[in-house]
Amino acid sequence: MKRLFYPIMILLCAILYVSCDNYETYGDKKAKERDAINKFISENNIKVINEDQFEDQDYTTDTAKNEYVRMSRTGVYMQIVRKGCGTQLEQKKSVNVICRFTEYNILADSVMLSNLAPFYIYDYNSGSYFDVSQYYDKMNVSRNGTTFTASFVSGLMMRYHSSSTSVPSGWLVPLNFINIGRPANENEETAFVRLIVPHSQGTADASASVYPCHYEISYEREK
Repeated sequence: MKRLFYPIMILLCAILYVSCDNYETYGDKKAKERDAINKFISENNIKVINEDQFEDQDYTTDTAKNEYVRMSRTGVYMQIVRKGCGTQLEQKKSVNVICRFTEYNILADSVMLSNLAPFYIYDYNSGSYFDVSQYYDKMNVSRNGTTFTASFVSGLMMRYHSSSTSVPSGWLVPLNFINIGRPANENEETAFVRLIVPHSQGTADASASVYPCHYEISYEREK
């Protein structure tokens, strides 16, 4: 019996060691996320500026230098490509905002969703692929001071991220600095930003799996 006992104990200890060695803590996942963000910043030659410099530049980022401002409270990195036509969202008023975007998973190095360009997704209901670039996402946004709350009304984000109407907090960060209008002529353009969004400011899926995303998003007021 003793001859069997010791080999079995050694085997169980080995299994337990391998299991523990492969287990990732939340801290491990956050460290991996930070490394992925830093690598993305380095590989894309992004120049990170702080909020003081951002304010000194009249709340703009120099796209020629590929500047992103890091928002210290949220950890979101933001590049304002275009401030957009129109005005900022009004106080204590709900407005529908149309968004076109690309969602890129930095950790997985892959595009997850996009309606900015032809992008095909398999629809299990119809059993076929369809081009989602003909669609847009719509969210209802309310403002109270510098705080924004929002929920998706329709679109890909709501459909493909756990059927959640929750808008990633990272998507709302630019709203204090951009205009939400609707182009009336060919000289006017919608607001357009690029964001690096850590999991804590991202979708429910990103939060659960601890991965950061890079977004390109345009914001346009609905008619």
